[in-house]
Amino acid sequence: MSPSAGRNDPYRKFNFIVEIDGITSSGFLFVDGLESATEVVDYREGNEMTTPRKLPGLSKVSNITLKRGFTTNRDLWEWRKKVLDGATERRNGSIVVLNEAREPVFRLNFRNAWPCRWKVGGLDALENQVLLEEIELVVEDLRLE
Repeated sequence: MSPSAGRNDPYRKFNFIVEIDGITSSGFLFVDGLESATEVVDYREGNEMTTPRKLPGLSKVSNITLKRGFTTNRDLWEWRKKVLDGATERRNGSIVVLNEAREPVFRLNFRNAWPCRWKVGGLDALENQVLLEEIELVVEDLRLE
């Protein structure tokens, strides 16, 4: 048997794509906020001991932050502008993690997202880094597929 037989190596975090309904160019450099959490509710009836029961409360997902190089593509800004104009447009999408052969291995699907924040990175005449565009999405649901 070869030394690598039966290995279950973790996926690399640089190998992913982002898909968002209606966004044509989505080559992102950074994704953060892929989190799901359930609040804990303490419950105790009057005749019980002093230690409360722990019950599940509301389940929530974090906002998702996406960063990409700033170009002439204005899809993200136009989506954000709709929120500013009072015509919020909710979209669905996925973060697709790829293996080393660039094949999809799993998807994190988000639903009913809309941009609550848009930002262009700081400008600095002493640096030669890429100018970044950042968008933060409010998400109602996040599921691993």
